[in-house]
Amino acid sequence: MKARTARRHVREGLRNLRRNGWMTFASVSAVAVTLMLVGVFLTVILNVNHIGTTLEKDVEIRVLVDLTATKEQQRALKDEIKKIDHVTTVKFSSKDQELDNLIKSMGQDGQAFELFEQENPLNDTYIVKTDSPDKIAPVAKKIEGFHYIDEVIYGKKQVQKLFNAVSVGRNIGLVLIVGLLFTAMFLISNTIKITIMARRREIEIMRLVGATNNFIRWPFLLEGLLLGVMGAILPIALILTGYNVVYNMLMPKLAGTMFTLLPFSPFVYQIAAILIGIGAVIGMWGSVMSIRKFLRK
Repeated sequence: MKARTARRHVREGLRNLRRNGWMTFASVSAVAVTLMLVGVFLTVILNVNHIGTTLEKDVEIRVLVDLTATKEQQRALKDEIKKIDHVTTVKFSSKDQELDNLIKSMGQDGQAFELFEQENPLNDTYIVKTDSPDKIAPVAKKIEGFHYIDEVIYGKKQVQKLFNAVSVGRNIGLVLIVGLLFTAMFLISNTIKITIMARRREIEIMRLVGATNNFIRWPFLLEGLLLGVMGAILPIALILTGYNVVYNMLMPKLAGTMFTLLPFSPFVYQIAAILIGIGAVIGMWGSVMSIRKFLRK
């Protein structure tokens, strides 16, 4: 496309936006409302996914070593565990460390356990982590078959519930976002279709004077692009402001827990880029779908 022709198409697209003020407002509003919903759902779902991934990474297997096992037998057990596929780390925690951790975790109530410091009834423990959360159960099952094992703890029911909840959350989020995108495309397509219907005489005249389909299509394509980008501005501003408020309010309360939100930067700027991209694509797509039948004749 020649530069002169390109400038003409841009001018024509901008002129059409000004000329059809109310339709422009309706189209931008439709895009803004839909992208606002997409942005909010995307922000929530990505944070839920982040929390779920963090929790999955923190899942570990606690192997309680038999009280009768010697130091050599404990080391042999550690070597056996390390040889299991998908095991990444095997960390030793003595029974004294386990008692200290228990006392600290109980706060003031933990003082009652200080009586056991002379005769510690707890087990030496190996803390095992795997390269993938879904390997926790099969690795734990293998460890249970080894010698000198008192108990293998990994919260079987809780782990399975966690994985199921994270999976369901991800799937629901994906379906909602896809549904909202199709809704946005439908709204924009129909809004632009009304605009084009009002200008069908103009299109017919352009065809009569010899304008090609591409020459007619480009101004509408650029118009749809501008409508999509304009419609993304308000949702981006609201999400940037809202996420900043929520992040600053919740993060101090979540400090020290496994629940953390995605950092404000670069997350919100990535969301902004996604919304602009979605707005531009569905705006252009709406224009193409709306004008297509007029160019078939």
